[in-house]
Amino acid sequence: MIFKYTQLKIITSLSSKTNFFMRVVIQRVSTASVTVDHNIVSQINKGLLVFAGIENSDTTEDIVWISNKIVNLRIFNDENAIPNIALTEGGGDILLVSQFTLHAAIKKGNRPSYNRASKPENALPLFESLVVQLEKELGKKISTGVFGADMKVALLNDGPVTIWMDSKNRE
Repeated sequence: MIFKYTQLKIITSLSSKTNFFMRVVIQRVSTASVTVDHNIVSQINKGLLVFAGIENSDTTEDIVWISNKIVNLRIFNDENAIPNIALTEGGGDILLVSQFTLHAAIKKGNRPSYNRASKPENALPLFESLVVQLEKELGKKISTGVFGADMKVALLNDGPVTIWMDSKNRE
């Protein structure tokens, strides 16, 4: 009985110190594309290339928050070359690419660990939910990579503007 209580206390202590979250890297692009097996499967011009890393504890709340932030970020230049226009106002597109490596842990050694990244059977439904939410908020279809495929991503970063966000550290 004491062992179980101590074990539970240690597990609770460890989990309260671990921050798991959906991570995204957003890049403002002039053009971006995804190629799989030498075939371009998705391509956009002006807009946002979004890499999304999904973790097991991500929820619908995380998806809604991230999606809202992505489509409403005021990072496109206005007539005075000031980043003051959101994607919803600027008419750009989104290319969303799943990228589990955003959850790489490199604390020990030189080989990254991806233990925090959600397994495909859990990540795919959340990724698909993110696609649906982004389309709903943007009011049009978005482009995607191919989930789980070996993708070649090409982009022309505009600015460059690159923003990193996570759903549990809402700064």
